[in-house]
Amino acid sequence: MNQSSKSSNNSNLTGYAAQAKGKTGVMRIIKAAGYSRDGFLAAYHNEAAFRQVTWLNAALLVVLVFMPFDLVVKMVLVLASFFSVVVELFNTAIEAAIDHTSTERHPLAKIAKDVGSAAQLMALLLLALLWAMAVWQR
Repeated sequence: MNQSSKSSNNSNLTGYAAQAKGKTGVMRIIKAAGYSRDGFLAAYHNEAAFRQVTWLNAALLVVLVFMPFDLVVKMVLVLASFFSVVVELFNTAIEAAIDHTSTERHPLAKIAKDVGSAAQLMALLLLALLWAMAVWQR
């Protein structure tokens, strides 16, 4: 994308959005890391489910250090833990966006929130299944 295309894409943005999109290079990476930190902190402070998933996976990762699993098994379990945290971050983001739009009960809002919750359930079931398989193998 050439420079004129970039500036025309960003010319429609105002305020905070224009400031956030105007960064390039190392400064963009630094800003993105700050936004990611802010996202983790917001999810942790505002969403009990995120705190629960975070602490569950932290405990599982500590246990994993002491388990005599093969490296590949440990890698899969770490991946499943991170996956469940990522799914909860998406679920939290969906809920926040819906609540920002409207706090009224609406069938589509319920569907979106329920689907996010179902995604998290699947991630946690995967985590439980993989742990059960790893323990059973031992």
